[in-house]
Amino acid sequence: MTNGLGPHDPGAVDQLDELPVLDPSTAYRVTDRVVRPPVSFWDRSKLLILLMGLWWVLLWASLSNNPIEPFSAAVGNELKALWWIEALFGLEVVRQIHYLISERSAGWHHFWAERVFGGVNRATHKINDWNRYRIGRALKVLFLLAILAVILAAFFHTSPLVSLFQVPAAFITALPELLQILLYVGILLLQFVALFWFLSRGGIDTYFPGDVKTRFTDVWGQDAVLDRVKENIIYLKDPDAIESRGGYVPGGILLWGPPGTGKTLIAEAVAGETRNPFVFVDPGAFTNMFMGVGILKVKGLFRKLRKLALRYGGVVVFFDEADSLGNRGALTRGGVFGPAMGEDLSPFATSGCRGVSYMDPTSYAQVSAAASGFRTQDAEDHRVRPFKMMGMGMGGGAGMGTLQSLLSELSGLKKPRGIVNRLVRRTLGFPPKAPPKYRIMVMMATNMPESLDEALLRPGRIDRIYKVGYPSKAGRIRTYQGYFSKVKHELTDENMDRLATVTPYATGATIKDLVNESLINAIRAEREVITWGDVVRAKQLKELGPPEDVEYIERERHAVAIHEACHAVTAARMRRDWSIDVATIEKGGNYLGMVKPVRVEDTFTRWRTDFESDIMVSLASLAGEKMFFGGDNSSGLGSDLENATRVAIFMEGFWGMGKTVASHGVTREAGVGGGQEERNPRNRENRMLSGSLGNRIEANLETLLQRTRELLEQNRLEVLAVAHALEQFKTITGEDIVAILAGTQGPFIDGSRYHTEQFRELAEEYHSKIVEAHESRNPDHIEFPVLPGLARDQLEAVGAFADREAVDPTL
Repeated sequence: MTNGLGPHDPGAVDQLDELPVLDPSTAYRVTDRVVRPPVSFWDRSKLLILLMGLWWVLLWASLSNNPIEPFSAAVGNELKALWWIEALFGLEVVRQIHYLISERSAGWHHFWAERVFGGVNRATHKINDWNRYRIGRALKVLFLLAILAVILAAFFHTSPLVSLFQVPAAFITALPELLQILLYVGILLLQFVALFWFLSRGGIDTYFPGDVKTRFTDVWGQDAVLDRVKENIIYLKDPDAIESRGGYVPGGILLWGPPGTGKTLIAEAVAGETRNPFVFVDPGAFTNMFMGVGILKVKGLFRKLRKLALRYGGVVVFFDEADSLGNRGALTRGGVFGPAMGEDLSPFATSGCRGVSYMDPTSYAQVSAAASGFRTQDAEDHRVRPFKMMGMGMGGGAGMGTLQSLLSELSGLKKPRGIVNRLVRRTLGFPPKAPPKYRIMVMMATNMPESLDEALLRPGRIDRIYKVGYPSKAGRIRTYQGYFSKVKHELTDENMDRLATVTPYATGATIKDLVNESLINAIRAEREVITWGDVVRAKQLKELGPPEDVEYIERERHAVAIHEACHAVTAARMRRDWSIDVATIEKGGNYLGMVKPVRVEDTFTRWRTDFESDIMVSLASLAGEKMFFGGDNSSGLGSDLENATRVAIFMEGFWGMGKTVASHGVTREAGVGGGQEERNPRNRENRMLSGSLGNRIEANLETLLQRTRELLEQNRLEVLAVAHALEQFKTITGEDIVAILAGTQGPFIDGSRYHTEQFRELAEEYHSKIVEAHESRNPDHIEFPVLPGLARDQLEAVGAFADREAVDPTL
């Protein structure tokens, strides 16, 4: 040994010699001389109370047989006749006095326990525990029968042995009265049973093999999740494939994600593919008026599941909208989903590396506390402030006890099946047979996984958790092809690819609805085949809604068109990985016009050049209005400036895309600064924007504004061309905007007509008249110059003015 005293150290011998040596007799007294454990008052007096009660019952029987006998005489006679009860009573008193002394005197207890009764105790302990328990139970039954025989003997005025055989005859004689009592009690109980049975019905549907026609081939765009679900079904059908190797069959699946992504459809496909019954649990099945009904439903549900599992070899149960089950008010937001469930569920939100994975846990706790808005340590007195939870304990949902009952059924103890197995075998001394393995696969779906109780999500209950997110572009193409294959259409593969590109957040439900709306448009036009124009109009109706029934005056319509054309041209020139979906000047609920861009590819990261392009697109309205209207601008660009400023703030102060490295998000969240005034978030942000950070943000915005102004000056004709198309058709597609800029033929608009000298003169002349009317606020009508040569079906395809003959008299 290198430290302390080793076995050969001389000092060790000296120290051992100094230790006190205990006398063997003293050690014996310390360890073995113990008293009897004390007992409660009820355990001490229950036998005395039983003997006293038996004595008074026999006294009452004697008085009932001879009513004229005085009470004192009856007591005297019973004292003589029931001497054996009094003797037992006295012996019990002596026994309890003995126990009382043993609880206080170790010597007394040791003498009687070891020397007097020790041999008997050692002999009985040679018998195993189970046999000793059965012998003791038989002796207790015999003792109770003896007491009962004595009481019946006094009642029937016969011997105790004969009185036991007179009980059946007396029972038969009293049977009519007993049946009446039982009938009344049964009717009363039946009312409650019928009420709760009626309330516990509903909300649970059972589908047997072959009832559901949905198959895995009907689920498109979720191949990764579908493969995992198929794996669970394989293990359900062939459990030996994993159990023979020492594993267990995964019994629970949670599907979570945005609405409409196909969670319920996957469950329907499981019901159609498996040869096992499928039980669908409605979200409101466990929501009831009376407490306890939900527990009965849970018990009844799993009783049915076990029966179906044994009959068919397995069963699948699906809980839709599982967040309705509620939670028990968890103190933390940890667990499977962690504290980040407030994040955007969009599939292509800006992502970064998981930096906390390489941080020290203590450092991460400090960062998490600061980011959550809770300060763990005061800066003045360094005292830790405890975290206090406020609110009620239950987190809402199905009701008190329902969730706990569900958790118990999912992974609780399974009792043996059958009354004979549980009672008869145990009575005969045989252990009951173990319960069988119930092949039950639990599937759940929810849009709010953070609302689920953590105990529900632990392995053993929910073994696999899959996110059913927005489909990728390839998944969207496959989904469009699947739904369009059910109707007649003229869409090409290029149309399918374009449609999947301009609908990045489309789900299976929205795609199905879009195809149905396209079919309605074709039927409205008395056509059997869906065209690309039908799809475009359906998409615009679903995303933008029907426009308001209003008309702009000429100068305002032109100003809105110039505003949106500047956005469109800047986006087309600067955003290489984006595409314009649609541009419109039709007034909606909260906008006068809009340009909607979409990403060409599914990407998850953004770069500084991408954010600079975003800012330039936002500032295009300010630069364009000032350029085309002599330095004047409208109030309609307020939201554009907000967006540009917000992005610039994050670039400069948060994302490391400016001249500094430090993140101002930490100073804002951790409250770095002086007094209470500086801790106010608004005061802190005002100070930050008025300082060097604000100057850098303003300088960056000014630089990007100048670049945008130069871009628009170089593309003045293109801006006027897009604005003219917007005024003529009100709503145009992104493909037509590209055709206008390139001078090519678009799906609905011939862009080459906007690249002629005739159009340049026409557009500049019309714009000059609008500017003069704007400066003078002249209300006179200014005729809009319609380009000739448009066919009627082109105007109808892009949704031109309602009165198309008034626009072009040649039609």
